[in-house]
Amino acid sequence: MLVYPSGIDLSNSTLRYLSDLLRARRRELGTRWRRLTAGRQALLALAHLRCGHTYTQLAAGFGIGLATVYRYIAEAVEVLAALAPTLQQAMTVAANKAFVILDGTLLHIDRIAADRPYYSGKHKCHGMNVQVIADAFSPALPGAVHDIKAARTHGIIEALTQAGIRTWADKRYQGARGTIRVPYRGRWSTLPAGKRAVNSSHARIRAVGEQANATLKSWRLLRKLRCSTTRITDIVKAVLALHHATAA
Repeated sequence: MLVYPSGIDLSNSTLRYLSDLLRARRRELGTRWRRLTAGRQALLALAHLRCGHTYTQLAAGFGIGLATVYRYIAEAVEVLAALAPTLQQAMTVAANKAFVILDGTLLHIDRIAADRPYYSGKHKCHGMNVQVIADAFSPALPGAVHDIKAARTHGIIEALTQAGIRTWADKRYQGARGTIRVPYRGRWSTLPAGKRAVNSSHARIRAVGEQANATLKSWRLLRKLRCSTTRITDIVKAVLALHHATAA
Protein backbone atom coordinates (compact mmCIF):
# COMPACT_ATOMS: atom_id res chain seq x y z
CA MET A 1 0.00 0.00 0.00
CA LEU A 2 1.27 3.48 -0.87
CA VAL A 3 1.59 5.90 2.03
CA TYR A 4 1.54 9.70 1.77
CA PRO A 5 1.50 12.61 4.29
CA SER A 6 -1.90 14.09 5.06
CA GLY A 7 -3.33 16.90 7.16
CA ILE A 8 -6.03 17.22 9.81
CA ASP A 9 -7.99 20.46 10.12
CA LEU A 10 -7.60 20.64 13.91
CA SER A 11 -5.37 22.78 16.11
CA ASN A 12 -2.30 21.63 18.01
CA SER A 13 -4.21 22.29 21.24
CA THR A 14 -6.62 19.47 20.32
CA LEU A 15 -3.71 17.09 19.83
CA ARG A 16 -2.10 18.16 23.13
CA TYR A 17 -5.40 17.79 24.98
CA LEU A 18 -5.94 14.20 23.85
CA SER A 19 -2.24 13.34 24.26
CA ASP A 20 -2.35 14.47 27.91
CA LEU A 21 -5.45 12.37 28.54
CA LEU A 22 -3.79 9.28 27.04
CA ARG A 23 -0.58 9.80 29.01
CA ALA A 24 -2.66 9.97 32.19
CA ARG A 25 -4.42 6.73 31.20
CA ARG A 26 -1.06 5.01 30.63
CA ARG A 27 0.20 6.14 34.03
CA GLU A 28 -3.02 4.86 35.58
CA LEU A 29 -2.57 1.47 33.92
CA GLY A 30 1.17 1.35 34.61
CA THR A 31 1.99 0.89 30.92
CA ARG A 32 5.74 0.66 30.30
CA TRP A 33 5.99 0.41 26.50
CA ARG A 34 3.76 0.68 23.45
CA ARG A 35 4.25 0.73 19.71
CA LEU A 36 3.22 4.39 19.57
CA THR A 37 3.80 7.27 21.97
CA ALA A 38 0.74 8.92 23.54
CA GLY A 39 1.12 11.79 21.08
CA ARG A 40 1.14 9.45 18.06
CA GLN A 41 -1.83 7.53 19.48
CA ALA A 42 -3.72 10.79 19.83
CA LEU A 43 -2.88 11.71 16.22
CA LEU A 44 -4.08 8.27 15.11
CA ALA A 45 -7.42 8.69 16.91
CA LEU A 46 -7.94 12.21 15.57
CA ALA A 47 -7.24 11.07 12.00
CA HIS A 48 -9.95 8.46 12.42
CA LEU A 49 -12.54 10.70 14.07
CA ARG A 50 -11.97 13.89 12.08
CA CYS A 51 -11.04 12.50 8.66
CA GLY A 52 -12.80 9.14 8.74
CA HIS A 53 -9.62 7.25 7.81
CA THR A 54 -10.14 3.49 7.96
CA TYR A 55 -8.22 1.08 10.17
CA THR A 56 -6.38 -0.28 7.11
CA GLN A 57 -5.27 3.20 6.04
CA LEU A 58 -4.15 4.08 9.56
CA ALA A 59 -2.29 0.80 10.02
CA ALA A 60 -0.29 1.47 6.86
CA GLY A 61 0.32 5.12 7.71
CA PHE A 62 1.49 4.50 11.28
CA GLY A 63 3.28 1.20 10.61
CA ILE A 64 1.28 -0.88 13.09
CA GLY A 65 -1.17 -3.79 12.91
CA LEU A 66 -4.93 -3.57 12.45
CA ALA A 67 -5.60 -4.98 15.91
CA THR A 68 -3.35 -2.32 17.45
CA VAL A 69 -5.16 0.43 15.54
CA TYR A 70 -8.50 -0.85 16.85
CA ARG A 71 -7.26 -0.98 20.46
CA TYR A 72 -5.69 2.48 20.32
CA ILE A 73 -8.79 4.12 18.85
CA ALA A 74 -11.13 2.29 21.24
CA GLU A 75 -9.04 3.46 24.20
CA ALA A 76 -9.03 7.08 23.01
CA VAL A 77 -12.79 7.04 22.45
CA GLU A 78 -13.36 5.53 25.90
CA VAL A 79 -11.21 8.18 27.60
CA LEU A 80 -12.98 11.02 25.78
CA ALA A 81 -16.51 9.62 26.16
CA ALA A 82 -16.10 9.54 29.94
CA LEU A 83 -15.70 13.35 29.86
CA ALA A 84 -18.87 14.09 27.88
CA PRO A 85 -21.54 15.96 29.87
CA THR A 86 -24.58 14.10 31.17
CA LEU A 87 -28.14 15.29 30.60
CA GLN A 88 -28.19 16.73 34.13
CA GLN A 89 -25.00 18.69 33.47
CA ALA A 90 -26.42 19.94 30.17
CA MET A 91 -29.53 21.16 32.03
CA THR A 92 -27.34 23.05 34.50
CA VAL A 93 -25.63 24.88 31.64
CA ALA A 94 -28.89 25.43 29.74
CA ALA A 95 -30.58 26.90 32.82
CA ASN A 96 -28.21 29.89 32.62
CA LYS A 97 -29.20 30.67 29.03
CA ALA A 98 -32.17 32.62 27.72
CA PHE A 99 -33.28 29.62 25.64
CA VAL A 100 -31.98 26.48 23.92
CA ILE A 101 -32.71 24.73 20.63
CA LEU A 102 -33.74 21.08 20.55
CA ASP A 103 -33.15 19.20 17.32
CA GLY A 104 -32.38 15.72 16.04
CA THR A 105 -29.96 14.56 13.36
CA LEU A 106 -29.44 11.24 11.62
CA LEU A 107 -25.98 9.67 11.42
CA HIS A 108 -25.81 7.35 8.43
CA ILE A 109 -24.68 3.78 9.04
CA ASP A 110 -23.97 0.82 6.76
CA ARG A 111 -26.86 -1.55 7.39
CA ILE A 112 -28.92 -3.76 5.11
CA ALA A 113 -32.66 -3.73 4.41
CA ALA A 114 -33.29 -6.40 7.07
CA ASP A 115 -32.21 -4.01 9.84
CA ARG A 116 -35.58 -2.23 9.96
CA PRO A 117 -35.16 -0.56 13.38
CA TYR A 118 -32.33 1.50 11.91
CA TYR A 119 -34.15 2.57 8.74
CA SER A 120 -35.36 6.17 8.62
CA GLY A 121 -38.39 6.60 6.40
CA LYS A 122 -37.80 10.34 6.22
CA HIS A 123 -34.19 10.09 5.05
CA LYS A 124 -34.65 6.82 3.10
CA CYS A 125 -31.53 5.28 4.61
CA HIS A 126 -30.26 3.47 7.69
CA GLY A 127 -28.93 5.53 10.56
CA MET A 128 -28.85 6.43 14.24
CA ASN A 129 -30.93 9.27 15.73
CA VAL A 130 -28.93 11.73 17.86
CA GLN A 131 -30.76 14.41 19.87
CA VAL A 132 -29.05 17.79 20.13
CA ILE A 133 -29.63 20.49 22.75
CA ALA A 134 -27.56 23.37 21.36
CA ASP A 135 -24.11 21.80 21.92
CA ALA A 136 -25.16 18.85 24.10
CA PHE A 137 -25.83 15.43 22.53
CA SER A 138 -27.67 12.51 24.12
CA PRO A 139 -27.23 8.78 23.33
CA ALA A 140 -27.94 7.61 19.81
CA LEU A 141 -31.10 5.63 19.02
CA PRO A 142 -32.00 3.57 15.92
CA GLY A 143 -32.92 5.76 12.95
CA ALA A 144 -36.52 4.58 12.85
CA VAL A 145 -37.16 6.33 16.18
CA HIS A 146 -39.01 9.64 15.69
CA ASP A 147 -37.42 12.79 17.14
CA ILE A 148 -40.11 13.42 19.76
CA LYS A 149 -40.02 9.78 20.90
CA ALA A 150 -36.23 9.92 21.13
CA ALA A 151 -36.40 13.12 23.19
CA ARG A 152 -38.95 11.55 25.54
CA THR A 153 -36.97 8.30 25.80
CA HIS A 154 -33.95 10.24 27.04
CA GLY A 155 -36.06 12.35 29.41
CA ILE A 156 -34.99 15.52 27.60
CA ILE A 157 -38.45 17.09 27.35
CA GLU A 158 -39.22 16.37 31.00
CA ALA A 159 -35.84 17.73 32.13
CA LEU A 160 -36.22 20.93 30.10
CA THR A 161 -39.74 21.48 31.42
CA GLN A 162 -38.83 20.84 35.05
CA ALA A 163 -35.93 23.30 34.75
CA GLY A 164 -38.24 25.86 33.15
CA ILE A 165 -35.93 26.26 30.14
CA ARG A 166 -37.57 27.81 27.07
CA THR A 167 -36.83 25.58 24.10
CA TRP A 168 -37.32 26.07 20.37
CA ALA A 169 -37.88 22.96 18.23
CA ASP A 170 -39.22 22.12 14.77
CA LYS A 171 -42.55 20.52 13.76
CA ARG A 172 -41.29 17.02 14.53
CA TYR A 173 -41.76 17.86 18.22
CA GLN A 174 -45.47 18.72 17.90
CA GLY A 175 -47.27 17.57 21.04
CA ALA A 176 -44.22 17.80 23.31
CA ARG A 177 -45.84 20.58 25.36
CA GLY A 178 -44.06 21.80 28.50
CA THR A 179 -41.56 24.53 27.63
CA ILE A 180 -41.09 23.25 24.06
CA ARG A 181 -42.12 25.80 21.44
CA VAL A 182 -42.83 24.60 17.90
CA PRO A 183 -43.95 26.49 14.76
CA TYR A 184 -47.57 26.62 13.64
CA ARG A 185 -48.65 23.71 11.48
CA GLY A 186 -50.00 24.14 7.98
CA ARG A 187 -48.89 25.25 4.54
CA TRP A 188 -47.17 28.63 4.37
CA SER A 189 -49.67 29.90 1.79
CA THR A 190 -52.67 29.09 4.00
CA LEU A 191 -51.34 30.55 7.27
CA PRO A 192 -52.44 34.01 8.42
CA ALA A 193 -49.81 36.75 8.23
CA GLY A 194 -49.33 36.74 12.01
CA LYS A 195 -48.55 33.02 12.12
CA ARG A 196 -46.21 33.35 9.14
CA ALA A 197 -44.26 36.01 11.02
CA VAL A 198 -44.03 33.76 14.09
CA ASN A 199 -42.82 30.82 11.99
CA SER A 200 -40.19 32.98 10.27
CA SER A 201 -38.86 34.20 13.62
CA HIS A 202 -38.94 30.62 14.93
CA ALA A 203 -36.91 29.38 11.95
CA ARG A 204 -34.22 32.04 12.48
CA ILE A 205 -33.82 31.01 16.10
CA ARG A 206 -33.64 27.30 15.21
CA ALA A 207 -30.85 28.00 12.71
CA VAL A 208 -28.45 27.79 15.66
CA GLY A 209 -29.48 24.17 16.14
CA GLU A 210 -28.75 23.44 12.49
CA GLN A 211 -25.28 24.94 12.97
CA ALA A 212 -24.73 22.58 15.92
CA ASN A 213 -25.66 19.61 13.72
CA ALA A 214 -23.29 20.85 11.02
CA THR A 215 -20.50 21.13 13.59
CA LEU A 216 -21.14 17.55 14.67
CA LYS A 217 -20.88 16.28 11.10
CA SER A 218 -17.69 18.24 10.40
CA TRP A 219 -16.13 15.15 12.01
CA ARG A 220 -16.18 13.13 8.81
CA LEU A 221 -16.35 9.74 10.52
CA LEU A 222 -19.92 10.64 11.55
CA ARG A 223 -21.05 11.13 7.94
CA LYS A 224 -21.06 7.36 7.35
CA LEU A 225 -20.38 5.07 10.32
CA ARG A 226 -19.25 1.54 9.56
CA CYS A 227 -18.79 0.31 13.12
CA SER A 228 -21.09 -1.58 15.47
CA THR A 229 -24.16 0.43 16.50
CA THR A 230 -23.23 -0.23 20.14
CA ARG A 231 -20.14 1.98 19.72
CA ILE A 232 -21.82 4.99 18.12
CA THR A 233 -22.96 6.67 21.33
CA ASP A 234 -19.41 6.67 22.74
CA ILE A 235 -18.02 7.99 19.44
CA VAL A 236 -20.49 10.91 19.52
CA LYS A 237 -19.59 11.55 23.17
CA ALA A 238 -15.88 11.53 22.27
CA VAL A 239 -16.43 14.09 19.52
CA LEU A 240 -18.48 16.24 21.91
CA ALA A 241 -15.75 16.13 24.57
CA LEU A 242 -13.14 17.24 22.03
CA HIS A 243 -15.38 20.00 20.74
CA HIS A 244 -16.06 21.38 24.24
CA ALA A 245 -12.40 21.16 25.26
CA THR A 246 -11.07 22.99 22.21
CA ALA A 247 -13.91 25.54 21.98
CA ALA A 248 -13.47 26.67 25.58
